[in-house]
Amino acid sequence: MKKILLVEDDRLLNKTLAFHLTMEGYEVISAHNVATAKDYLSKGKFDLIILDINLPDGNGFELCKMCRSKTTIPIIFLTANDMESDMLKGYELGAEDYITKPFHVSIFLKKVEIWLKSTSIKNTGNIYDDGNLILNFTKRTAMIQGKNIELTTAEFNLLYLFVINYKMVLTRSLLLEKLWDENEKYVDENALTMMVSRIRSKIETKDKKYIKTIYGMGYQWVGDAYEE
Repeated sequence: MKKILLVEDDRLLNKTLAFHLTMEGYEVISAHNVATAKDYLSKGKFDLIILDINLPDGNGFELCKMCRSKTTIPIIFLTANDMESDMLKGYELGAEDYITKPFHVSIFLKKVEIWLKSTSIKNTGNIYDDGNLILNFTKRTAMIQGKNIELTTAEFNLLYLFVINYKMVLTRSLLLEKLWDENEKYVDENALTMMVSRIRSKIETKDKKYIKTIYGMGYQWVGDAYEE
């Protein structure tokens, strides 16, 4: 059974969402503030975090940042704010999705279902290793210059698309289509831009680049060739 941490200070909304999620067969742990959420996170593992931004003892951005330093599980922001700056900040901190209140419960449940589906990559028996960057597509682990690096589910899936399409120019529209059709993820232009930026910050250095921006088109993997 998939386990969800629901962090929402509106007790009625929290109870309502928890009820619908439970009816869908998920185990739901509810928290109404940052302190309680941190306590739950320190004691157990979750498959998904649904996180409100405005909380009585802090904000969801701070909690998201803390979570990203320890785990790569999907995070969905749940908030009444629809400002682009808030959405971009959420993506920058590593959140996979963003739901703006008010919303239809059916849409909410669909997004939860999609993010909780298996993230196993097909035909993952090989390892990319160029002597600098190592990507294990079986274990979904990554190392740069001998040090482990953390990639979120969405980042790993996007990186996989780049690697298997060595030297091909992948347009932004194609990447959005692939991330939705193959990996069944809700991804928009802002999320894609932020994911590429985060991946670059984790695997690239001044002297070693892997992803090239083709202005007006999309991106191209310029690392070593990879064969499955």
